[in-house]
Amino acid sequence: MNFLLVLEWLIKGFVWALVLLGGFAYLTLYERKALARIQSRLGPNRAGPWGILQPIADAVKLIFKEELTPAKADKLIFTLAPVITVVPAVIITAVVPWGPSFDIFGYHLNLYIADINVGVLYIMSIASIAVYGIVLAGWSSNNKYAMMGGLRSTAQMISYEIALGLSFVSAILLAGSMRMLDIVSAQGGYWFHFIPKWFVVLQPVGTGIFLIATLAEVNRAPFDMPEAEQELTAGYHTEYSGMKFALLFMAEYTKMIAISAIGATIFFGGYNGPFVDKFPWLGPIYIFVKIIILLFGMIWVRATFPRIRYDRLMAFGWKVLLPLSLALVFITAVGIILAQLNPLLIIFIPVASLLVAGVAVALIDRTLRRKDYARR
Repeated sequence: MNFLLVLEWLIKGFVWALVLLGGFAYLTLYERKALARIQSRLGPNRAGPWGILQPIADAVKLIFKEELTPAKADKLIFTLAPVITVVPAVIITAVVPWGPSFDIFGYHLNLYIADINVGVLYIMSIASIAVYGIVLAGWSSNNKYAMMGGLRSTAQMISYEIALGLSFVSAILLAGSMRMLDIVSAQGGYWFHFIPKWFVVLQPVGTGIFLIATLAEVNRAPFDMPEAEQELTAGYHTEYSGMKFALLFMAEYTKMIAISAIGATIFFGGYNGPFVDKFPWLGPIYIFVKIIILLFGMIWVRATFPRIRYDRLMAFGWKVLLPLSLALVFITAVGIILAQLNPLLIIFIPVASLLVAGVAVALIDRTLRRKDYARR
């Protein structure tokens, strides 16, 4: 290990941390503008031209806002909890490749911070740590509403992490590797000269489960039960104010960016796109556009769907997503074996997956109709 390599890691880590901080700030503006557009409102339009300085105004307000600590709170854990929540959200993207490697001024530059052969396992491990910050924030506040939000977050994350992990298994099987660079490479090229070899094409239902489970993981609507302001005041961050609240707020939006980057890499081809092999600088642009589109999907869901009842949230995770994810893993494995006999049989995977998903939707509809009929 030489000095230049260590310096490269430090610079890339520092630059990426700054990008995430700036991205978090302007993601809030992006969300508020998009929600306003969907709901026929104006949105932020006072601070700066078109409201583009609104995130800076919000940051200045939070910096100078008084920080209050409850008298009976566990002060050490109360202070550390927001930090524990933020750190995993920042470091989880260390294994995401942002573009192909290239030479600049005679130096070979890799557009990723870390390359490990179990990148997907690393992502799952770091994602599991994030729940500790929320639980500790709720417990250390010595507030019943905050504690209830922390407990809800624990149950919700445990329930949906299983389906999330199984959705990763399908991508691992298709790529034959847990290494993120290998997963991106497996999605290069086209079928029939126009269909990208993205895993969303082969496993559309698995991609859907990933997107649903990640909404639950980052506590986004309609899975924002740990916050649930109509029931729990503000949930696990009820007692937080000032910069501590800003850190919890930053963690949620940073996790949105991280989840979108991981989803774009694993299911949507990562930095792959037309002419990337000739112009490597197009790679970061392609993945950035994919992240923006996935973020808009999260915002659109928030603007469209109401918060679901807590018992139905848990039932959906255990009774629908978990068995469906297990079925998709089996279908993917069978499809890979069939493709070894005849490459065209790879189409078995998306067709069978969609059929199984159709059966699941029909069963859900039947159950809801029975419950509705029983209430009459």
